[in-house]
Order: sequence, then structure tokens, then C-alpha cells
Amino acid sequence: MTDSKYFTTTKKGEIFELKSELNNDKKEKKKEAVKKVIASMTVGKDVSALFPDVVNCMQTDNLELKKLVYLYLMNYAKSQPDMAIMAVNTFVKELATSPMTKDCEDPNPLIRALAVRTMGCIRVDKITEYLCEPLRKCLKDEDPYVRKTAAVCVAKLYDINAALVEDQGFLDQLKDLLSDSNPMVVANAVAALSEINEASPSGQPLVEMNAQTINKLLTALNECTEWGQVFILDSLANYSPKDDREAQSICERITPRLAHANAAVVLSAVKVLMKLMEMLQSESDFVGTLTKKLAPPLVTLLSSEPEVQYVALRNINLIVQKRPDILKHEMKVFFVKYNDPIYVKLEKLDIMIRLASQANIAQVLSELKEYATEVDVDFVRKAVRAIGRCAIKVEPSAERCVSTLLDLIQTKVNYVVQEAIVVIKDIFRKYPNKYESIISTLCENLDTLDEPEARASMIWIIGEYAERIDNADELLESFLEGFHDENTQVQLQLLTAIVKLFLKRPTDTQELVQQVLSLATQDSDNPDLRDRGFIYWRLLSTDPAAAKEVVLAEKPLISEETDLLEPTLLDELICHISSLASVYHKPPTAFVEGRAAGARKSLPARSNSNEDSSQRTATTSQPHAQVILAQDSLIGDLLSMDIGGPTIVPPAPAAQSGLGLDLLGGGLDGILGSNDGAANTTAPVVSQSTTGLLGDIFGFNQGPTSYVPTKVNWLPAEKGKGFDIWGTFSRKNGQISMDMTFTNKAMQPMGGFAIQLNKNSFGLTPAAPLQVPSPLSPGATIETNVILSTAGAVQRMEPLNNLQVAIKNNIDVFYFACLVPMNVYFTEDGQLDKRVFLSTWKDIPAQNEVQYTLSGIMLTADQVVQKMQQNNVFTIAKRNVEGQDMLYQSLKLTNNVWVLNELKIQPGNPDVTLSLKSRSVEVASGVFQAYNAILHS
Repeated sequence: MTDSKYFTTTKKGEIFELKSELNNDKKEKKKEAVKKVIASMTVGKDVSALFPDVVNCMQTDNLELKKLVYLYLMNYAKSQPDMAIMAVNTFVKELATSPMTKDCEDPNPLIRALAVRTMGCIRVDKITEYLCEPLRKCLKDEDPYVRKTAAVCVAKLYDINAALVEDQGFLDQLKDLLSDSNPMVVANAVAALSEINEASPSGQPLVEMNAQTINKLLTALNECTEWGQVFILDSLANYSPKDDREAQSICERITPRLAHANAAVVLSAVKVLMKLMEMLQSESDFVGTLTKKLAPPLVTLLSSEPEVQYVALRNINLIVQKRPDILKHEMKVFFVKYNDPIYVKLEKLDIMIRLASQANIAQVLSELKEYATEVDVDFVRKAVRAIGRCAIKVEPSAERCVSTLLDLIQTKVNYVVQEAIVVIKDIFRKYPNKYESIISTLCENLDTLDEPEARASMIWIIGEYAERIDNADELLESFLEGFHDENTQVQLQLLTAIVKLFLKRPTDTQELVQQVLSLATQDSDNPDLRDRGFIYWRLLSTDPAAAKEVVLAEKPLISEETDLLEPTLLDELICHISSLASVYHKPPTAFVEGRAAGARKSLPARSNSNEDSSQRTATTSQPHAQVILAQDSLIGDLLSMDIGGPTIVPPAPAAQSGLGLDLLGGGLDGILGSNDGAANTTAPVVSQSTTGLLGDIFGFNQGPTSYVPTKVNWLPAEKGKGFDIWGTFSRKNGQISMDMTFTNKAMQPMGGFAIQLNKNSFGLTPAAPLQVPSPLSPGATIETNVILSTAGAVQRMEPLNNLQVAIKNNIDVFYFACLVPMNVYFTEDGQLDKRVFLSTWKDIPAQNEVQYTLSGIMLTADQVVQKMQQNNVFTIAKRNVEGQDMLYQSLKLTNNVWVLNELKIQPGNPDVTLSLKSRSVEVASGVFQAYNAILHS
């Protein structure tokens, strides 16, 4: 009779009967009873009441019975730890002679291993200390099976009580096992150390990898199981060879793993080789040979079942972005098969576009055109869009791609037509004045467009080429009829298109532009639409020439690389090939809770880096960056400072900006009011960007637009002998201003005011004397400010932005300390070129990266960009990765220290991740506080 008989019993009083059988003297009866208990437990019955009786069955020589008892023990110790404590407490005091401890010294290695494995599974903190001695013996056991099991047990014990594992020296024993003669023991030791390292709060590697250790791991690699090989390869991926020769040697010993039958081993080997190839001369024959060897195993993975294919394709997508040469001759393997699941089809399509080149574009286009006739709508849309991306990527074949798109438009299939119009808009951007002859064909399909993206694209085309379309005004006016029912994307595009039309043909479209501006500003509740409407209205009213420069400015040409991952993110994901991160295309910190913030991985710098000097890091190209000295002692103590007149540094003159005429005959004033003061506003011109131009024309830049903290009480009247000081700091017109409110709460007038600052981290010193009309009468209050320069003596303070101040008057000299908000040190020339930003980010060491979480930020990415721009934090690039907005920003401090930032913003999530890199990492805390204050203001 088979074991199925144990699952058929439905008797009442079963627990009592089982209890009786478990205490039976006959071994066979006892074993049968334990099997029944396990069967009941398997089908979900509660047999926890039998815990003591089952545990007593552990005292047996029968290996099968022991296994069953241990299985029961592990299950209930894990699912009901409280009940396990009560049951185990019955023999804790005698644990030294308990059956489990005795089993650790059993002659049979299988029983010893079984005992130590069960120990690791009993997650009861109270008894772990009693298990240390048996575990220590098993780690030195003569049998390798016991040693490899004990190695894993250490990792489990670390999860329960990390301090105990460290105090008992188990980590050192694990490290010793790396030199074990048995490859499986080595593999398990590596796995356990990796697991412990992941759980370690510090995130620092527990084992210092060196050439000797690496050699042992490589030796074990050839003899252990496939999962042991994965663990070893993952550890090798964290090692950086000291030179090219060592890197080449490791590559040669890892390359045979590419022929392994297990996909995980193959991808882990690919990960190590991809990382090591970064260290080798890219032009060398060895790298060329290695590149050729990587292609066949990746192609072989695409012969697996669809689920494995998908994982392989997601990894290949990363590999192709980093090194397209690996698979450039393997285009055909990515052609879609009729029976591929949709998720595999879409991934293959993406890789086809990445591999498209002049050499294979003919066959790619032929395939894509075929795909565009499929029945799956999502796949067809992606195929049509792929043709457009090929046109942008492979310039010599653009005409052929456009011809293919026109053929698809002639099919009159609605979703095909709409997708084609969306991509043709991008083709017009890429190749201006080349394919505009097809506009008339596109306009024929105007009535069939019902999707927002397609309608917006068509409106953009009409607005952009209004001078070539005779009835452009009629076409755009037709969209205005249902303006408020349109999607926001369409409304914004329509507003811009009509303004473009007006600037190109002002005589007969004035009524149309006034209509759309009125709809956008008066009748709309959408703040983005209203803001853009007001901007255009003010721009057209005040300076038509400036309006043309802004609205009809030459657009940057787009490229096909818009969907590529940001280089630093790509490098990090390459280091996570064969893991979930490579499937999600997100770093582990984005989806694994509790992962150490500083555990980010990156590829090593290439050994043949021959970049142009202009691409070097911005921080190293700043020879005048001041070193913030350590605060060993405050040499220039305020008590001995001269409170006389300070060194005067003349403030920089503010530039003026002129305004134009009212083009719309005063229509704007009727909405905004006639006293907004835009016509006589002067503002400093910070840059020649569009934002600066709009700000100057509209009067947006009058006064400080940057964040200014609320004033705080620096010197209370009771400490200042009746002299009360409230103050804050601001940045105006490129200068730092110390803004103060003086109140005389004494009984006598005050006069003879002067100010002096102690040495500080940024060299702040008064650039002009303190101007206070004397006398300051009793009960009087006055607002005053002092312009500060950064030409003073530098002395590191703690915290960094601490400032010690002395102010004197005719009564006394008063001393106080205050904190200067870091944003006042952000200079107006802190915008880096995109390529310089990328090279700088790579050149700054990984240990100089600090990560913070900004909580409670209820802003969109665009709002964050705007707020930070007002505070001289410049956005270099913005990307959307899997629905998450990524902002890359730079800023420069007054002491020439550059700070590079990466912000991750998840729409709807109030927590924003800020990753910061700087050569002077001590400024990180102040910059974080500045971000926090600005975004909450």
C-alpha cells in the first residue's frame, strides 16, 4: 500500500489516538504515527498539540524517523514560534544532553547534518545560544556534507541574532571555509557570507577579496553544483582585479561557464565578463575574442521556454545597450515567431530596434511591416513606432522608413494611422525641411484621430508648418470647438500651435489667438494650461520679437537614444545581470525594502579612457576650489575681533531688460489687472535661457525668487540688554544678504552699530558696513541688511553652515551664532554640460555618494525642476524609467565645490530619493537640508 493511506483518515478523536501511538514502545508504530502527523500537517490540520510527543520521538536510531521529526519541528518552529518556545523549554535546561545535540555528534554524517540544519530552522532567539557549541563543532566536522550544511546554518543564525554570530567568531570560521578542500563547502561558505553581507547594516564586504581568495574560488568553480557556481560567480563579480593581466586570467577561467546548461550560471558568467571587459583595452584582440564568445550562449537562451526567454531578453536588452557589438550579427534570432507570447514579442521588437543598422535595415523593415498587419493591437502599435525609431536611428534609410509608414497610413486602419502620425512628428523633428511634402496626406486623416497623443502630434505638425498649410487656421479652429473636452496634452499643444500660427501669420489670426488665450486663462481650471496661457499672453503683449525667439526657437534635433537607460543606471544594472533588478530594469534599492543605501554597484572605469579634456570632471577642473579647513581651534575668536569697519567689496551691478509693445491692445491687463508693474520692471539677467528671458519680460525675476527662511530670533532682548535681533539669509542678484530686524526694547537710544563675522567654512565677510540710522529710539523697530562676500578667512565650523557673529552698539558688544541656509551659497553658474555631468559622476568615487529620503514632497517632477531652478540648482536631464521620474541636477557652491544630484520621483509617492555626489562630501548634509527646505516651502 502506498503512502496515500496516511491522507485518508477522517476519524474523530484523532489527536488523542495519535498521541497514544507516538508514545508506543514499538518503533514501527511510532514511525507510522509520525507519518500520520506529517500527513495531517501537510493538508493543513493543526497538530501542534502533539509537539512534545513528536519531539520525544527524536531519541531513535532510525534515520527515516529522525527526518520526519525534524520536518515537523522545523514547520512548527517557523509558523508558531511562541508554541515552539513552550515546547522546547521542556528540554532547554538539558539541551547539552538533548537528542538534537547528541545528533550533532552522531557517527552518521547525515544525522549530524540533519541536526545542524534543524537548529538553523528553529527561529527561537531564547535557545540560539545553546546551539553555538554544536554548530562550532559541525563547522570543523571531518565530513564535508556536515560542514557545508553548517555554513548555511551560520547565515540563518545571523538573521536571528547577528551580535551572537559575531561574538562567537562564526564569521571567522566561515572565512576559513573558503579555503576548504571540498568545492561544495567553499560554495556554501560564499553563499552564507553573501547572505550575511546583504543583511549587514553597514553594507561593507565581510571578506577582503584578494588574488589568493579568488584563486580558491575559481578552483572550486569547476567542481561544485550549478547553484554553488552561481554564488561563486556573484562573489567574483564584486572583485576588481589589480591589473589587465589578472582580469584577463579570470576571464579565461570563467569563459567555460558560458557553455553550462543552467541559464542562471550562463547569465552570472556573462555578468562577470561584462564587468571585467570594462577594465581591458577595448581595442585588444582578447576583448574581440571574448565578444564573439558571448554571442552563442545568449542566443541559446532564446531556445528555452517563453518565461526563460523573457528573462534572457531583458538581460540582453541591457547588454546590447552597453555593448551592441556582441549581438550585431544575430538579428534573425530576434525575429518574432507566430506563437511567441506578447511579452516576448515586445521585448524582441525593442532589441531589434537597438541592433538596427545600415547593414540590416532592409530585413528589419520588411519584418516590421509584416508585424504591422498582425491582429494584436498592442504589438502592431509597437511595430509601427519601431519603424519611426528606425528612421531616426538609421539616417540613410529614413526615406525608406517614411515610405513604409505612408503605405501603412493608406491601409486606413485607425490605430495604425494614429501611431504612424505620432512617429512622423518625431521624424519631422529629426529631419527638418525634408519630408514635409507628406503633410497633405496626414491632414486627410484628421477626422479619424481620436487618441490624445495622435491628435496632439497632428496639431504640432500643423502649428510647426503653418506657413505651408493654406488652411492651417481652419484646421486648428476646428479643434477649438470642443476645447474643454480635449485631453490636457491636446489643449497644451493646441495653445502653442495657435500662438505659432499667429507669430507666422499675425494679420488674419489675431481673433483666433485671443480666443484660445481666453479659453486657456479664463475658462480652464488646469493650472498648467492657465500658466502657459498667461505666459504667452504677457509675452505677446510686451515683446513680439522676444516671443518669436522663444516660441519659434530652433529646436534641438531628437535622437533615437531617448529610450536608453541613463549611463550610471545602466552600469549599475549590468552589475546586477541575472537578478530581478535586470528584469525590472530598476536598481535593487527601488524595490527591496531595507536595502543599504550605500550598496550601489557600478562598473570600473575603463583603462583606456582617452576622453577630451573638456569632458573631465568639473570638480577637478576647478583649481581654485577652497579646502574647508578642519576646526582644530577657533584662532580668530570673536572676543578679540576688531569691530571696526569691514573690508568693502562693491556689489555687482544688476543688468536691465527692455520690454516691447502691447500687441493685443491691452487685452492682458483686463485679466491680470493694470497695476501688475510688468512694464517698468527691471531684473537681473542670470542667463540667456528661455526661462531667464521669460522671467525678465514678465517681471517674474523682480526681487528674490529663491527660498528665504523665516526670520528667527538670533539675539533675544533679555540677552542683548534690550537689543532684540531677528534675522535670516537670502540670495539676491547673485549676492548673499544678511537680513535683520532690530528692535530697541531698552530705555535708552541705541547708535554706533557695527558688525563683524568670525572665520567660517565659506569665508563669509561683510561686503558693506552695517547701515542703521542712529539713534534707534526706545520701542523702535528697523529693517536692515548687510551684503556679504565670500572673500574672508576660511575656518571649518561644526556644523558646516554655522556662523558666529558680533554686533556692537553704544551699549555693548553682543555675540551670537546662527545657521546659514546652504542654498544661499548656490551660485548662478552651476549648470554643467550633459557630457561633463556624466563623466564627473563616474569620476567621483562611489564612497563619495550619499543617499537621503525627502519625505512629504507633494510635487511633480516639473514643479521640482522649477523650484530648484529658482535656487540655482540646474536640471541637466530628465528621464522616465518604468513610470519613475529621474532628475539629474548640478549645483556649484561659492567655494567652487561642485555637487551632482540624482532625484527619483515616483508619481503619487511623497518620498523622493536624493542621491548626491561631491568631491567634498561634507557638504552633503547641508545640501540635503536645503533641498528639504526648498521643496517644502
